[in-house]
Amino acid sequence: MRQVTTIGFDADDTLWHNEQFFRRTQERFAAMLAGQADEGVIAQGLLEAERRNLSAYGFGIKGFTLSMIETAIEVTKGQVSAATIAEILDAGRQMLSHPVEILPHVRETLESIAGAYRLVLITKGDLFDQERKLAQSGLADFFDAVEIVSDKHAETYARIFARHGDGPAKSMMVGNSLKSDVLPAIEAGGWGAHVPHTFTWALDHADAPADLPRFRQLADLGGLPAVLATLD
Repeated sequence: MRQVTTIGFDADDTLWHNEQFFRRTQERFAAMLAGQADEGVIAQGLLEAERRNLSAYGFGIKGFTLSMIETAIEVTKGQVSAATIAEILDAGRQMLSHPVEILPHVRETLESIAGAYRLVLITKGDLFDQERKLAQSGLADFFDAVEIVSDKHAETYARIFARHGDGPAKSMMVGNSLKSDVLPAIEAGGWGAHVPHTFTWALDHADAPADLPRFRQLADLGGLPAVLATLD
């Protein structure tokens, strides 16, 4: 009997690049306000606005754009120009239309395990943007189900893996975020495989577990089939 029959995959920075677009836009945003405040002050203000606004706006580009506008108002003490607000909105629109760039080893890994396991895409963020990226990626046909959720907790994974698989105990979640992909999936009773990305959002940082038997660390997604073979 296989120990794992269902595999969940995160999308952003696991299947395709994402955080790098936020970082480029944040640099552009800092340049817009360069005459108003130090870059570090702007970055810290934006991070605090994002943290404060998560419960209202959720994850994704639209919430990020609104947080930039809020930060611009705070940094300039209400004196931000309409032209700067328009530039912020334009930066957000550009992010929502950026081409999807698939990460290395993704397609061949999905091809090698599709059919042998139930594959479920589990991603958080804006519904329209995530659907757009999945459609443009050309990867949709590999997945037996797609779940776009507001956030990722142990309860989220327990519910999804019960719906689309044999329960969390026979499921593995694969992703770049220890905080939202790996640790809550293990807490739900499943397996977690961490595939690090060059960039990680500051609010998604977490320490790697030292002694969890259901935790696996991968150098890249290409190592997943070999890990799965050890669990057969």
